[in-house]
Amino acid sequence: MTKIFTFIALVTLSLSSFASDSWTEITSKAKGQTVYFHAWGGSQEVNRYIQWAASELKTQYGIKLKHVKVSDISKTTAKLVAEKTAGKNTHGSVDMVWINGENFKSMKDQQLLLGPFVSQLPNWKFVDKSLPIDVDFSEPTEGLEAPWGVGQLVFIHDKTKLNNPPLSFSEMLSYARAYPKRLTYPKPPSFHGTSFLKALLIELTDNDKSLSSPVDMKTFPIVTEALWSYLDSFHQVAWRDGKQFPSSSAETIQLLDDNQIDLAITFNPNAVYSAQANGKLTYNTAAYAMKQGALSNIHFLAIPWNSSSSEAAMVTINFLLGPQAQSHKGDTEVWGDPSVLQTEYLSGTAKKSKHFKAISEPHPSWQTALEKAWLERYGK
Repeated sequence: MTKIFTFIALVTLSLSSFASDSWTEITSKAKGQTVYFHAWGGSQEVNRYIQWAASELKTQYGIKLKHVKVSDISKTTAKLVAEKTAGKNTHGSVDMVWINGENFKSMKDQQLLLGPFVSQLPNWKFVDKSLPIDVDFSEPTEGLEAPWGVGQLVFIHDKTKLNNPPLSFSEMLSYARAYPKRLTYPKPPSFHGTSFLKALLIELTDNDKSLSSPVDMKTFPIVTEALWSYLDSFHQVAWRDGKQFPSSSAETIQLLDDNQIDLAITFNPNAVYSAQANGKLTYNTAAYAMKQGALSNIHFLAIPWNSSSSEAAMVTINFLLGPQAQSHKGDTEVWGDPSVLQTEYLSGTAKKSKHFKAISEPHPSWQTALEKAWLERYGK
C-alpha cells in the first residue's frame, strides 16, 4: 500500500511541477538532457527522419535525442513494468515512446504514463482536431499521448503489370486462385500482418459490432470462423504455399520490386512515393485502398511516468508536432508519414497527403486474440 501511495504522490508531484512551470522554464530545464526514445527501428526512412530530428533538437534546444530501436514496443512495456515493480519511480531508462493500440492501453492501465500533458504543448494549437486524436483503438487518450501521424492500411501494385488490382478481400482470394504464389502478407504478430488480419475480419463479418468491444473468448471462434476459412484457402495458393511469410512491410515492398509478388502492403499511403524516391520501387507503382476503405489509426508519442528527462521529452514531442517537423516528416522523399496538423500549417509535399476513406480499428483486445489464434494455427 505504501508503494502505491508513493507512486501516486510522485506522479502528482511531477504533474504539479509541469503545471506550475511556464513553457520557457520547461525549455530551460530541458537543455542538456538526453531523451532515450523507444521507437520501431525497422524502416530506413523512419530512422533517417529521427536522425534529422535529433540534429535539429541539438541545435535548437540543446537536447540529445537517442533512438532506441525496438522491433516491438511491447518489449518496452515489459521494461517499464519491471521498473515499476522494482519501485524505480525516478531516473527511468525510457524517456519517450512511440505507441498506439494495445501498447497504449497496456501502459495506461498499468499507470506507466506521465500526464495529462498534451494541452500544455504550444504546438497543440496546430493539430487538426477533426482527426480521432482523443481515442486510440477506441481507448480514450485523456491527454496521456500526443498524436504524431496518421496510418492507413493500403496496398501497392505495379500499374504496368496489374492495372486492375483486387478491391476487396473476396477479389483478392479470386486473384490468388487465378495467379497462384503471387500474393502474401507479413507474418503476424508483426504490425502489418496483424493489421491485415483485422482488415480481413472486418470485411468478412461486415464489421460485426462485437469488434468494437473487448473480445469475448466464448464467441471469438464464431466471429472469426470465416477468417480462418478464408486463410486456409488463401494459404494454399499464396506465395511459398502459405508456409513462409514476409517478416515486414519492407520485405513485401522488396518482393514486389523483385517481381516475386503482385501486391505489397503498408500502413502509410505515402510510402510508395518514399520508396520510389529511394529507388526501392519503380515510378509505375501506386498505392490504393480496398473499396470498403482503409483500416486507419493515429500513432502517438508518450512519456513514461519515471522518465529521467521529462522536460526534454515534452520539448521533443512539441518540436515533433510543429509545422517544420511535421512538414519534413510528411515530405514524400523523406518519410511521407501523413501529418496530424491542419493543412494550412504544412508546406511542400506534406500538404498534398491523400487520406482514404477510414475504417476504425477494432478494440485493442482483438489484436492479442487474433495473433494468438493465428500462431496456433499457422505459426509452426
